[in-house]
Amino acid sequence: MQNIRCSQCNKKLAEGRFIELSIKCPRCGALNHLKASSLQFDPNQGSDSGVADVHIPHHSLARR
Repeated sequence: MQNIRCSQCNKKLAEGRFIELSIKCPRCGALNHLKASSLQFDPNQGSDSGVADVHIPHHSLARR
């Protein structure tokens, strides 16, 4: 499993494996869009590797 963190404030949002995910940070309100750059899963990769194979562009939302 990999840690999924906010691209703006680095708060841990989730832990898991995914292909595509959109998640709003409850701390800063940033909308994080994540896409796996590869669909291959390496079962030998430990949960503490700290390396995620994802592309995380920053998209902040205006506070309402």
